[in-house]
Amino acid sequence: MFDGHLERLEDSLSITDFQTHEHDVLVIGAGGAGLRAAIEASASGVSVGLVCKSLLGKAHTVMAEGGIAAALANVDERDNWRVHFADTMRGGQYVNNWRMAQIHAQEAPARVRELEAWGAVFDRTPDGRILQRNFGGHRYPRLAHVGDRTGLELIRTLQDQGIHRGIEVYMECTVFRLLKDGDRIAGAVAYYRDRGRFVVFRAKAVILATGGIGKAYRITSNSWEYTGDGHTLAYEAGADLQDMEFVQFHPTGMIWPPSVQGILVTEGVRGEGGILLNSKGEQFMYQDIPDAYKNQTAKDPEEGWRYCQGDRNANRPAELLTRDHVARCILREVRAGRGSPHGGVFLDISWIKARIPKGAEHIKRKLPSMFHQFKELGDIDITNEPMEVGPTTHYIMGGIHVDAESQMSRVPGLFACGECAVGINGANRLGGNSLSDLIVFGKRAGEFAGQYARKQTAPTLDADQVDGAVRAALAPFERQGEGEGPYQIQEDLQVMMQDLVGIVRREEEMQRALEELAKLWERARAVRVTGNREYNPGWHTALDLQNLLTVSEAITRAALHRKESRGGHFRDDFPEKVAQFGTVNLLVRRGPDGQMQLQEAPIPEMPAELKQIIEEMK
Repeated sequence: MFDGHLERLEDSLSITDFQTHEHDVLVIGAGGAGLRAAIEASASGVSVGLVCKSLLGKAHTVMAEGGIAAALANVDERDNWRVHFADTMRGGQYVNNWRMAQIHAQEAPARVRELEAWGAVFDRTPDGRILQRNFGGHRYPRLAHVGDRTGLELIRTLQDQGIHRGIEVYMECTVFRLLKDGDRIAGAVAYYRDRGRFVVFRAKAVILATGGIGKAYRITSNSWEYTGDGHTLAYEAGADLQDMEFVQFHPTGMIWPPSVQGILVTEGVRGEGGILLNSKGEQFMYQDIPDAYKNQTAKDPEEGWRYCQGDRNANRPAELLTRDHVARCILREVRAGRGSPHGGVFLDISWIKARIPKGAEHIKRKLPSMFHQFKELGDIDITNEPMEVGPTTHYIMGGIHVDAESQMSRVPGLFACGECAVGINGANRLGGNSLSDLIVFGKRAGEFAGQYARKQTAPTLDADQVDGAVRAALAPFERQGEGEGPYQIQEDLQVMMQDLVGIVRREEEMQRALEELAKLWERARAVRVTGNREYNPGWHTALDLQNLLTVSEAITRAALHRKESRGGHFRDDFPEKVAQFGTVNLLVRRGPDGQMQLQEAPIPEMPAELKQIIEEMK
């Protein structure tokens, strides 16, 4: 049924009309978090299905470059989980879920050593231990890395570990609706991207590990999969979204040529000694150091250079301040007319050739992907000339609200981990915490989902839910002769979000964004596609529009409500932090009438022993 060209739906559909698969645990997303969750759930003895939007091994995690943050103390023995916890909380401006930040800091070293035992090939210290590099916001060298290809090695290792566990993988398959049995989760409806055939999954537990929302913006380092799928699936199923106003704009994405605009330039370049320069040749980051970092930031570039070379008596360079601060400083230089020719600034690693024997070979060895990326995509040799870089939409700190211990949302049986979940990062994520987040909370999500599934009976699938989901998915084909195609709507959304809800935000611009979103919703409801369902990217884009519009509205409404500047959320009209907002998280929930509701949720009191750690680290 429904093969080839579109056939009209009958008045009634049966679930038996569709291919159906049954698993105890269904994992949606096959990046680092999803793979680690699937491995752990499978190890507990339950049946696991793994759904990925693209091919296995093509998840956006492979693009992670800098490293995995974990307090192994291999380079500096002063590092420990307490310092890592304090750094994470300070970077997140203390609106983090403190329990998740604690679990993350405590468990990350074990997860990295586990990867090593599973075959991950890390860079090494002279005595054979895992090498760690400096990164923004981290007090000590903390990022375990594999050159600048750490994400690729993470995915390779997890796939090798998981491949023999009997996990059933469904590739090029996109989930567009979650199913429920009463209040609890019951499964999902999806379609295969190649042939357009629908598939139904019955599951006792579902783990969302779908990544971020970067494709809601015009300039992004994110891959095409990042359309807010998990956020929207959870929201529509009744889960809460939290901290959606906090979007991280990585300070260094490629600027030129236009075809590669936004592609990430790893923070590892700055961690290895790269400096940021404006068009006047000034190392401008030293002009504005936040009070919270003055005692830890180098007083001059020379001291910063010594820090990058391992001088324990030196403070870190200004280039390694938190990402939100660096991104705003770059934007300031561009707006003041001191930017590079194509609207960014210069990032220069070539200058160290004069300071290190065989400097060019050193750069190529430490940053092999960056060397090839710029050489092949921009015809630039980074060992001889600076790179043009500028801010790019990179990561969302906000996501699905989950329990800190189990990773389960307020919907029984619905779990989330990785970027689509919320918790450890607060208002701003430190570089490298994302990869350790994937493996720490991916493991926990798989573990607790397996435990939950073993206690449940098989859910009942509601034929009406499946019928409604499929009819809605096919509706764009039925609108021949009216509406418009999906690509223009998506582009207009991306431009609007970039311009009105971007790095620097203002009340009147975000109010205008809400008005524009209402119009875009109307256009999306009338979107039409032609042809059939086989290999139809226009249809896929039309289905993604609801996800992109949902997360864009959540970001805008939360950003309007938070009348202050904190971390990745900066408002020109409220440039300072406001105490009352430092005690709450903002929750977004789908109301009974289908409208988006927003409420403040008090942050639970932090235990005295964790408060003491933060005070000591200050």
